[in-house]
Amino acid sequence: MPIDVHEWISFDDADEHRTWVFDATYLRSNYMCIFGCGCKGILDEPAPELQQGCCSFGAHFVDEADVKNVEAYFPRVEPKHMQFHAKALKKGYLRDGDPDSEGNTTTMTRLVEHDGTKACIFLNRPGFEGGIGCALHIAAEDNNERMMDWKPQVCWQVPLRLEHSEDESGHITSRLREWKRRDWGEGGEDFGWWCTEEPEAFVAEQPLYLSARDEIVELVGATIYDQMVELMERSLWVPLEHPVVRR
Repeated sequence: MPIDVHEWISFDDADEHRTWVFDATYLRSNYMCIFGCGCKGILDEPAPELQQGCCSFGAHFVDEADVKNVEAYFPRVEPKHMQFHAKALKKGYLRDGDPDSEGNTTTMTRLVEHDGTKACIFLNRPGFEGGIGCALHIAAEDNNERMMDWKPQVCWQVPLRLEHSEDESGHITSRLREWKRRDWGEGGEDFGWWCTEEPEAFVAEQPLYLSARDEIVELVGATIYDQMVELMERSLWVPLEHPVVRR
């Protein structure tokens, strides 16, 4: 059997010209984000001691609305939530990224250096009293709100990836799948470690389609999510295990 075989489920949308396709092998796996619990990061070499996760190079905003959303929440982030709050106030927390495929300027979060390594300005480093990890995430939880409402979209979606394609008749195919190295661009191949390829991250008590319910509903909507769950849980179906588990 080829090493990276996945099973997929699909169905047509009752309300629009769209087909939904879901990576059942990944979504039924017990994958979980292990940030701060052994994640080795996305640098050239594994570096779990830095506890940077996916934050080493900053967050790419998907569009101007994504930028505006973070700008709306940032005033509610306090110094107790954010290690580099003063730096963000002094010089901002945004920067220009590389041009996109059409040559348009992109926006990213700014990087700051601490103890000899650079990472996203919102990333609190080990030893910060307010907690390690994303300051936006910490502030959201402190306000009893959803972290996904505060953070750049890529930061709560990875390692889920929703992509859309349209055929010559205008019919759209929307595919929810595992985020792979290739989705990071050329640099992804240089990662010393990537979580969806390694068994350390497949340790959750629930399958991903349940543990990541809020994120999936945000991406596809509650009605489509419920239809997906019905298919995921149908009887007499033995889904193919994730390649990492099969190994």
